[in-house]
Amino acid sequence: MTITDWPASEQTLAQVRRFNKRLAWLPRFRIRNRLTPRVIQLLLRAGQIGGAGKLARHGLTAETKVIAVAGASVPLRIIRPRAQSRGVVLDFHGGGWVIGNAQMNDDLNLAMVNACNVTVVSVDYRLAVSTPIQGLLADCLGAAHWLLGAEEFAGLPVIVVGESAGGHLAAATLLGLKASPTLLQRISGALLYYGVYDLTGTPSVRSASADTLVLDGPGMVEALRLLTPGLDDPTRRQPPLSPLYGDFSDFPAALMLVGELDPLKDDTLQLADRWRQSAAVEAHLLPASPHGFIHFPTALAQDVLAYSHRWVTARIDATLAARHGA
Repeated sequence: MTITDWPASEQTLAQVRRFNKRLAWLPRFRIRNRLTPRVIQLLLRAGQIGGAGKLARHGLTAETKVIAVAGASVPLRIIRPRAQSRGVVLDFHGGGWVIGNAQMNDDLNLAMVNACNVTVVSVDYRLAVSTPIQGLLADCLGAAHWLLGAEEFAGLPVIVVGESAGGHLAAATLLGLKASPTLLQRISGALLYYGVYDLTGTPSVRSASADTLVLDGPGMVEALRLLTPGLDDPTRRQPPLSPLYGDFSDFPAALMLVGELDPLKDDTLQLADRWRQSAAVEAHLLPASPHGFIHFPTALAQDVLAYSHRWVTARIDATLAARHGA
């Protein structure tokens, strides 16, 4: 496996380790029943009241666009830059498929808009507490088709971004676009943070221990089974349910990042190895870092996000330059 260890000073690592000690005291995220995710989702939405003010302080607003996908209504949260957009980001939020919404990524997406001068379209896909995961895949693929067919974004480079469960949905969406080669060719890059790519569990998931930070290590394999009821492991491994086993021919370049302490580490390492047989892949292992590290108040997280912005900008620049040269 080819992966680059992220350079970090001792001071930076010491800060990460101090924060990890705080994380160790917190409950791990579990998907064991239908009630807990619903309660968390209600608390999340309550905490987001007044969120428009944060965007307004930066001179930005969020538009909600509702599209129809196979009889379902799928909201999209669109944040545009103040200047003319140079590209568009299709964003898939995390949350273990059972919690979260497009607004929860406002901080990340606001930074992306300002740093890269792009429009961000974040998908408010249905959640697996009430919808089979196949419905989530359909929502996300439908959002991609809408974006790639929208007149506003015609000719703009498109970057797909996803983290955790959103990384899974991003990779699955790209596989779904293989049925429409001209649309897949519009994608200039994929930025994936610590995604889930094998719904039967990679070796690092199957060996995750009780001291795993953020995630419930011992319950992860069972959680994946709860996500896909009635399916056996060979069926769970079929793409796009498990993107790891898909066909990556004609895929765009990718940047993948995962923490050293993340039980999903092997998902990223194995996906990077398979993906790079068809396209350029840059994969980084973040020292001493658990799942979800880009949300933590550490210098390492800020360094990673700044690097991600530079990578997105470089992909957009390269795409626009190639088109201009053509």
